[in-house]
Amino acid sequence: MGIIKVENIRVFAHHGCLKEETKIGSDYRVDLKVKADLQTSANTDKLSDTVDYVFLNRIIKEEMDIPSYLLETVAKRILNRIFNEDKMVKKATVWVSKLNPPIGGDVQRVTIKMSKKQK
Repeated sequence: MGIIKVENIRVFAHHGCLKEETKIGSDYRVDLKVKADLQTSANTDKLSDTVDYVFLNRIIKEEMDIPSYLLETVAKRILNRIFNEDKMVKKATVWVSKLNPPIGGDVQRVTIKMSKKQK
């Protein structure tokens, strides 16, 4: 088993419960950790034998592009896509952070964390 991390993916998106959030948009940070068997790819040196982090980054950007009220919804969509499209992933954890959230205080970010295991 091994771990692949794709960290500090910065995106601009339109998530939130307030009309202003979905209209104006804001900055987000996404971090992802996936567990998979990396022994084969370590031996073969072939991209087809591992989880491609370009693929992971693309899924994150595509799912962040779809407006949602809740970050939990976005995180769930990201995890579902990963498991539906890459059977090598055994477990994944995603952190979705809204930077400078409009919650009436000096808050750097609000983050939700969600995990999923292969069934």
